[in-house]
Amino acid sequence: MASSKKPLADELPAHVSAILKRWIEPGQRVCLALSGGLDSVVLFDLLLSLRETVPFKLSALHVNHQLSPNAAQWSSFCADLCAQAGVAFKSIAVTVEQNKGLGLEAAARKARYAAFAAQPCDFLVLAQHLDDQAETVLLQLLRGTGLKGASAMPEARELESGRPGLMLLRPLLDIPRRVLANYAAGRSLRWVEDESNAASDFDRNFLRHEILPRIGQRFPAYRQSLLRASRHFAEAACLLDDLARIDVGAALKANVLRLAALQGLPSARVHNALRFYLTHCGVPMPSAKRLREIGSQLLSARPDSAVCINLGEFEIRRFRGDAYVLRRLGKDTSAWAAEWRGESQVALPHGRLYFKTVTGRGLSVQKLQGCSLAINLRQGGEGLRTDERGSRRTLKNLLQEAALPPWVRCRLPLLFAENNLVCVPGVAVAWDWRAKDGEKGVAVEWHPLASDLKYG
Repeated sequence: MASSKKPLADELPAHVSAILKRWIEPGQRVCLALSGGLDSVVLFDLLLSLRETVPFKLSALHVNHQLSPNAAQWSSFCADLCAQAGVAFKSIAVTVEQNKGLGLEAAARKARYAAFAAQPCDFLVLAQHLDDQAETVLLQLLRGTGLKGASAMPEARELESGRPGLMLLRPLLDIPRRVLANYAAGRSLRWVEDESNAASDFDRNFLRHEILPRIGQRFPAYRQSLLRASRHFAEAACLLDDLARIDVGAALKANVLRLAALQGLPSARVHNALRFYLTHCGVPMPSAKRLREIGSQLLSARPDSAVCINLGEFEIRRFRGDAYVLRRLGKDTSAWAAEWRGESQVALPHGRLYFKTVTGRGLSVQKLQGCSLAINLRQGGEGLRTDERGSRRTLKNLLQEAALPPWVRCRLPLLFAENNLVCVPGVAVAWDWRAKDGEKGVAVEWHPLASDLKYG
C-alpha cells in the first residue's frame, strides 16, 4: 500500500499480513485491544482471516474505563463478537485517576496501558491508523514536545512497563480511516460509537473536528506529510540517543549515573544525556526549563550537599558524585517493628530480610537459643561493639564507612536481642553475638526494593 496514493479496502488483508509476518513468529500469542469501535472491529476481522496464514494464537482484551454510561454495553458487544468467532476474550474494568496532575485523556491512557502490561501474550495489537498518527504528531508539536514526542507512534515497540519481550504492534498506522470505513462497509461489519469522540472539549477531538478538516482542504496529503515528518523526527531522536550513549558510556549502570562523565560537556549535550538517563529509568520527561535546573543542581552542588529533586512519583538524589533515580517512598514507616522467630524470611516495608544457616559467621545459633530477635528501623543513637577489644562504635560511623547513601541508612533494618543491637545486615554483627570458627550461625541479608532503594 505504501506505493498507492489512494489505498483501497481490498488491499488491507495483504498489507496487514505483510506486517504481521515481519514481526510475528508462528505460534506466538497475539492479543487485540478491542474497544468495539470501527478501527478495532476492522482489525479484529482482519486478524480472524489471517490467523491461519501467519499463523498465531488470537485473543482479545477490552478495557472498560468506566467513564461512559454505555461502557457495560460496549464490553458486552465485544464479548459477543469474540464468542461468535470463537476467540478468547477478557474484559478488564480500570479506575481512571485524575488527581495526579493528569488530564482525563492521559489518565485513561495510563490506566489502559497498565492493563495492557499485565497480559500474557507476545504481541498486544492496537488499531491506531494514519489519521490517529497525524493527530498525535500535531498535538505533540502544539504542546512543544521534543523529538521523541514528535516521533509519535512507532509500528512496533516493547512495552516498557510490561513483561520483558511484550511488544505493542500497530499494523494500520499508514492506513487512512476512510479505507477502514470502506472495508467495514464492504464486509457489513457492526461496531459501537463512543459518544465522547464527538466532544470538542478534548484537544484531540478539537483537532479532528475543527482544525484538520480545514487543513485537509488546503493540504490534502497532510496525513502522509505528518507521518513522513514523524519518521524524520524518530531518526533524529535515535541519533541523539547514540550521542548520549557515547557521552555517558560506562558511567550509567542501572539507575546510577556517574556525574563526572557530564563535566565539561556543552550544555546541550548535558541535557541530552540527562534526557537519555531519565528515559532509561522510566521517568516522565520534565520540561526543558526543569531539565536545565536538574542539570545545574546535579553538576554544581558541593560534594557534601544532599541534593534531592522531586519529580512526581520519582526523585533524583546525588551522593558522592553519582546521581540516583528512585521511586519516591510512601508513608512514614519509622515506627514499624517485627519479630524473627526462626523464619527463612521476613517482609519489611522497604524490602525483605533473608535468614540463612552458615558456619563460622553470622549470628551465633547457640546465643540465639531461647531468645527472639526484634526487628526495627533506625531511630538514632544506636551502636555496637564489632571486635573483641574494641569500644562501642556508633551505627552512624559504621554506615558512613560502609558508604551507604543517606536514604538507605534511614530504612536499614536492625536486629536487637535483649534490647541490644546485635546485627546490622550487610554491615556488622556484634562481637558478643558472632558465631566463632566452626560454630553454626545465621547470616542475615537485606534485599531492599529495587524500585525504591537501588543504589548500584
